[in-house]
Amino acid sequence: MTDNQPVAPDADTERAGRHTAGAFDIRNFIGGLLGIYGVILTLMGLFGDQELEKTGGMNANLWAGLALLVVSVVFIGWARLRPTIVPANVDPADDDPTRPGPARHGGH
Repeated sequence: MTDNQPVAPDADTERAGRHTAGAFDIRNFIGGLLGIYGVILTLMGLFGDQELEKTGGMNANLWAGLALLVVSVVFIGWARLRPTIVPANVDPADDDPTRPGPARHGGH
C-alpha cells in the first residue's frame, strides 16, 4: 500500500537551495556605520575632553557611543538571525505608463 500524501522537503536541502543577501543586506551597512560612529564616540568619551559643564555633568560622548554600539550589534544580529532571502528568479517588470522615463521596447 502506497501513501500518496505529499512529503515535506528536507530542511537541509531546502536551506542549501536558498540564496541570501549576505554582506549586501542594508542592515549590515547600517550596523557597520553605527558601529564605526559608536567606536569613535566611545573613544572620545573615554580619552577626549568630556566637557561635563555643557552636558549637565554627563559624559554625552561616552553614553551616545555605547548606545550606538548596542544598536549596531542589534542590526548586525538581526541580519544574521533573519537573513533576507533573494529569490532565484524574478520576472521583469512590465512597462508602467505612470513610470517616468522612456518606455522599454521588446527584445532587450
